[in-house]
Amino acid sequence: MNIADQHLIKDNSLEHKQITADMLGEGKLIEGDTLSVLGKIDDDVVNVGVTSPPYNKQEKHKGWLVKNVVYDVYKDAVPEPEYQQHQVDVLNEIYRITAPGGSFFYNHKVRWDRGNMYHPMDWLRKTEWTVKQEIIWDRMIAGNIRGWRFWQVEERIYWLYKPIGNKLIGKELRSCDAKLTSIWRGVPENGKNNPHPAPFPLWLPARVIISILDTETQGIVLDPYIGSGTTAVAAKLLGHKYIGIDRSEEYMKMTIDRLANAHSEMSKIQEELGLHQVEMTFKERKSKGKNVGKFRDTDNNRQTKLFER
Repeated sequence: MNIADQHLIKDNSLEHKQITADMLGEGKLIEGDTLSVLGKIDDDVVNVGVTSPPYNKQEKHKGWLVKNVVYDVYKDAVPEPEYQQHQVDVLNEIYRITAPGGSFFYNHKVRWDRGNMYHPMDWLRKTEWTVKQEIIWDRMIAGNIRGWRFWQVEERIYWLYKPIGNKLIGKELRSCDAKLTSIWRGVPENGKNNPHPAPFPLWLPARVIISILDTETQGIVLDPYIGSGTTAVAAKLLGHKYIGIDRSEEYMKMTIDRLANAHSEMSKIQEELGLHQVEMTFKERKSKGKNVGKFRDTDNNRQTKLFER
């Protein structure tokens, strides 16, 4: 049985809430409309998710650097109120299928149209999620370099949390993960290496999965707009199951090919894992009476940092 037979499901073959944790195997790719497929996943299945949906850029507001950002079978141009409501509906379905204590990382950007600003928080506040943190992804490259505003090189990643009961904070991150800060710096995937119009760099979903799930227990990772399969590859290489959804048959083929050759990308995962290390945690430093914050050492004029590496 080849990898497509093992992992690929067509939306029209599924019934309501037919996808359960027990039937996932290593993982499943589901070809179909995102909202429709989400409705066929059982409650409380997913442990962590990460995605970047189409941005409703109207397909003409791209800038010459990203002139090829046109999706295979999806037209990224709908009325803005319709787009925002659809995102609310998708996010609420993801909330339903996420286990209490689970997280979802939602990558989007601030957009402008005819002078009006559309901010992701405009619709995130209308969902059932608790917005735990806003992370800035410094992409270090501008998609549109006209001078109406300072060049926009950042996107936002919203850490959305499904509380257990009324405990909105959740458990504390490990020191080796928290030290990576709320600004993530790294360029997007090179379009010459990946034909998808807007792929994640592999380190981004890997960072999410490592920080939330670690590698000690097997979890279930969701990407409802799987595209070229980056999130599924990261999940597989880190020892977790995955659910990936996309309506494009072409993108599903790309994902299947990448999963079949996932070992070739292991060096990128190892590089990210290398960043999640500290020699001494905050608690350990405090118990030994060592510095637990940044300060200026006036004796030798050197700065001591919160975590030693």
